[in-house]
Amino acid sequence: MSHIHILGICGTFMAGIAQIAKQAGFTVTGSDEHVYPPMSTQLQACGIELTTGYDPKQLKPVPDCVIIGNALSRGNPAVEYVLNHNIPYMSGPEWLFKHVLQSRWVLAVAGTHGKTTTTSLLTWILDYAGLNPGFLIGGVTNNFDCSARLGGDSFFVIEADEYDSAFFDKRSKFLHYRPRTLILNNLEYDHADIFPDLGAIQRQCHYLMRTVPAQGLIVRGPDTNIDAVMKQGVWTEQQIIHQHWRATDLAEDGSAFTLMEQDKIMGRVAWSLLGAHNIHNALAAIAAAKHVGITPAVSIEALAAFTGIKRRMEVLGKVNQITVYDDFAHHPTAIQTTIEGLRKKVGKERILAVVDFASYTMRSGEHQHTVAPAVAAADETYFSKPQGCEWPIESLANQTIQVFDNTQKIVDELIQRSKTKDHILIMSNRGFEGIHQRLLNALQEQYE
Repeated sequence: MSHIHILGICGTFMAGIAQIAKQAGFTVTGSDEHVYPPMSTQLQACGIELTTGYDPKQLKPVPDCVIIGNALSRGNPAVEYVLNHNIPYMSGPEWLFKHVLQSRWVLAVAGTHGKTTTTSLLTWILDYAGLNPGFLIGGVTNNFDCSARLGGDSFFVIEADEYDSAFFDKRSKFLHYRPRTLILNNLEYDHADIFPDLGAIQRQCHYLMRTVPAQGLIVRGPDTNIDAVMKQGVWTEQQIIHQHWRATDLAEDGSAFTLMEQDKIMGRVAWSLLGAHNIHNALAAIAAAKHVGITPAVSIEALAAFTGIKRRMEVLGKVNQITVYDDFAHHPTAIQTTIEGLRKKVGKERILAVVDFASYTMRSGEHQHTVAPAVAAADETYFSKPQGCEWPIESLANQTIQVFDNTQKIVDELIQRSKTKDHILIMSNRGFEGIHQRLLNALQEQYE
């Protein structure tokens, strides 16, 4: 039995690789700088031995292959040991293609926004239809008890990240996947730490286009930035969301719509998700599912049984009729669509939005001119200024926007300002120093 050791195992993607490898019969061990729940307990429950830190001793006895996560770089003691002792190594995406994807019909979901939701929807539709897909999702959907599994022999659904593969492979992860069915939802500038401009991301997307076979399918958004990619060359049929697939007769909050394929009514979708952005995601998932033989009627049934995704407008609790939500939005476009989706649901009830500037792109100031307009639908907004911020977030402060450099101060202000029937929407791509539970605990002390 082959032994693989994963450096950087506790990230969502690498933990998914670990679980899939274990299910495929490999002996799997791994390490990370910080090994802690919930990921550590999930991996240990799978029988995966974990080590904290990167001491080279963990590489004795020598594994058959070391998978190196993209968070690791030269100078890391374990990485240097692998190189110095000529131990076979590869990136996570490379391993996944070589050992799993090469023999599968791969359905990949790419784009700046909506990848996790669309991948979850598509995976659930295939599972509901009895196809037993393998999958690797960058989040946890309530319809599954895991974010990755090996699945059957035919189909594999994967969230196709544009981030680089490893320190020795600067190509986007998705270039390893070679999908037959590709969703490209949208395209904006992001990841300022590795991409100098939008053109660099478009170049990677065009390389991705080159891997989709002529008998495959590209489902894409009506996006001018995607149009520019396609003009560089495309050899595969395209179906454009909101053109080939459309939603009509929408409920105001997006909780229901009529599905149209071109000019033909396919049925009525009634589901638990909200917002125009999620309708967009659903249309893409329905189109991709049809490419593998699932009828729109079955997809409609599956969507009705979809119960949501953790950290995507997830209700964490209610105290004194004050609702606290957690959402992963961290880019101005995602922040705007998230707030606007909640606005359509709650009407004139107050929305208190908390935005964490934790991502490198937000800290760098790349989106400093679009952040304030993105929160316009909220009644009050609280911006969190993290350490290492490279621009004066304080300049955005006005009558409805406040800026804080301390998480506890945000909690204290929310306790003071919130009242019955308010909606507190916390948006961050990190743990945010446990603000969610700290706020709920403080609300309970205040009102109970």
